[in-house]
Amino acid sequence: MRLKRAQSIVEFVMLFMIVAAAIAIVHRYVYRSVNARLKQIQEELSYRRE
Repeated sequence: MRLKRAQSIVEFVMLFMIVAAAIAIVHRYVYRSVNARLKQIQEELSYRRE
């Protein structure tokens, strides 16, 4: 009984770590995408002023 419970806890922790890593990777991608888009808009606006 104890071994099954310990195994369940280990599986839950591993699942949580995988989900956390996936969120961190996606967050980095979204952050870079948003920054690239903002820079593009900034360059378009500065180009129109000249």
